[in-house]
Amino acid sequence: MAITAAEVNKLRQQTGAGMMDCKKALEESNGDFEAAVDFLRKKGAKVAANRQDRDAKEGVVLAKTSPDNRSAVVISVNCETDFVAKNAEFIQFAESVAAIALTKKPASIDELKALPYNNDITVGDKFMEQIGKIGEKIDIGYYQTISAEKVVGYIHPGNRLSVAVGFNKSVSDEVAKNIAMQAAAMAPVAIDKDDVDATTINRELDIARETTRAEGKPEDMVEKIAQGKLNKFYKESTLLNQEYFIDNKMTVRQYLQSVEKDLTVSALKRYSLA
Repeated sequence: MAITAAEVNKLRQQTGAGMMDCKKALEESNGDFEAAVDFLRKKGAKVAANRQDRDAKEGVVLAKTSPDNRSAVVISVNCETDFVAKNAEFIQFAESVAAIALTKKPASIDELKALPYNNDITVGDKFMEQIGKIGEKIDIGYYQTISAEKVVGYIHPGNRLSVAVGFNKSVSDEVAKNIAMQAAAMAPVAIDKDDVDATTINRELDIARETTRAEGKPEDMVEKIAQGKLNKFYKESTLLNQEYFIDNKMTVRQYLQSVEKDLTVSALKRYSLA
């Protein structure tokens, strides 16, 4: 049967697939619009299966904050190439997924993919459509939420690094942004030393012991020196104990206390594409 340009354009508008792909889908489906949509999704599934072993290390990392500034998501929508990552339509797609995540706050990536993308398909189905359209492996590489009395999100230029920071009380936008930029620039592994997981602490201590022995220090000094290096790690790698990047004469904790005595950071999520 003859496929009209209007039918092709309608399918393209709904799925975002290329004109020729839409024309072929309608031809293969004998003009059945819903069957043509399914055809394009199946094409995406085939592409995804063929590219399972490919690395999706490029992409877009976003931080999106709720209108009341009390919650935020940090999400990475990954792809294979920088060319796709910089494409305006791909960025818009990532933004739409982030908006759904912020509104619904699913507990996991799988739950996010199961949510409706629109009235017709789920988020997971939309990913299949995008895979069929673009021809690359596309997936959600990271997803976390935070909530607090005041939340700020920060996206570093280039969309490869984003941060969401929560505070225990309301704070000015300037102070909040400064701390978010600190977290973006200085890559803390935790908010405070008590928040560092045991695996990281043990790894740092093991490295410190080995390097201390390699330097020829006496065995009875190894543990003391290792603890000293661990304390240095805390100062460099936990947000509240880092030097404040605007004024290195004070720590981030001291800066926050200078703004308001009991002001502190209560939540932190940071993600960067390698």
